[in-house]
Amino acid sequence: MNFSTSLVSISFLLLSFCFNVPAFAAGNSTSNSTHILLSCGTSETSIDDVNNLTWIGDSTTKYISQTASQISSIPNQNPSVPEVPYSNARIFTSNYTYTFPLSPGLYFLRLYFYPTNYSNLFASDSYMTVTVGPYTLLSNFSAWITVTALDYDYLFREFSINITSTTLNLTFAPSTKHPNAFAFINGIEIVSSPDIFSISTDYYGDGTNKVFSYDQGMAFQTMYRLNVGGQSLSPSEDSGNMYRSWENDQNYIFGAAFGVANQKDPNVTIEYPPNMPQYIAPFDVYETARSMGPEPKINLQYNLSWILNVDAGFKYLVRLHFCEIKYPMTKINQRVFFIYINNQTAQNQFDVILYSGGICIPIYRDYVILTSGSGQMEMWVALHPDLSTRTQYFDAILNGLEVFKMSTVENLAGLHY
Repeated sequence: MNFSTSLVSISFLLLSFCFNVPAFAAGNSTSNSTHILLSCGTSETSIDDVNNLTWIGDSTTKYISQTASQISSIPNQNPSVPEVPYSNARIFTSNYTYTFPLSPGLYFLRLYFYPTNYSNLFASDSYMTVTVGPYTLLSNFSAWITVTALDYDYLFREFSINITSTTLNLTFAPSTKHPNAFAFINGIEIVSSPDIFSISTDYYGDGTNKVFSYDQGMAFQTMYRLNVGGQSLSPSEDSGNMYRSWENDQNYIFGAAFGVANQKDPNVTIEYPPNMPQYIAPFDVYETARSMGPEPKINLQYNLSWILNVDAGFKYLVRLHFCEIKYPMTKINQRVFFIYINNQTAQNQFDVILYSGGICIPIYRDYVILTSGSGQMEMWVALHPDLSTRTQYFDAILNGLEVFKMSTVENLAGLHY
């Protein structure tokens, strides 16, 4: 989900980071099994997608509103665009609400957009605001501008919402700021989620343990979910029945210093620690990694870096996944490194073996950061060898990277994107 927009110069403050979270019950599944897949603008009752997931037409459900809307099929669909759920759309020229009866709890909400000319409407006129209950998810959002900037044909947006009532009301509203504006949606997905965001303890670099105040009413937008050093993972390859997509990280690596992609040694097995549920990330994420490479002199001359464009003015939860997967990395102080976020030290002397307990044992770290200003900005995540402990290898490693925007005053909407 890269954003090809101009850089906005913004100050960036590192707030805190925390050790892997013990606040979950172990396991590999969610507490309930809600999974709604709506193909919008069609009355078909069963449509299978490329991941062998079955969608239903929203016209066959009780989720739709009695408010007027249009439906449209796409006769000349770009062959690069999957048919499901992008071959039909529901279009709104006035406010329109879907109502989903749900049990209270956490849910991933995914919205699917294919901006093209529908009937007598032009894609460039589509500007919309999308809300769920009190949360503004998108404001004055143009899917057309977004895909043009990204050089994509279609896109989806993923949000995590805590539902405290028995219904989720999802409202699409054409923007009042643009003449001839309309809203549309091609697909809606709602899936149960365990609490993957609760944070029990922060660990500061000065050794002071403090509690990060996590608001259960907070909403999140998934900005990036990267399988570092590995292939993209489809929803059917995810863990925990959450059907998340994991993207390959290569498009986000800074410069030509790609490091080295690694796969786990064949004679070792990933073993999740007792306090870490498997739904945090699938085995595939921890079975591959990216390191700096075998040449110590070269490694000392650069940072292994990823650049991620985000909306300024929000807090972000940055989650880094680690797992040593190759021999001879089995002992403490063999590979120790710095973790930087936006040129500030998030942690020094980070040793995966020290904190995980051994080879092929995954851990993850959460970092909460604050951005200021407005518009788009670049978030940097970088690793560099730390030689202060006389480490054996001058190297660093990362297996997975996630970035979540955190709501402020019930708002997640950035500028267009």
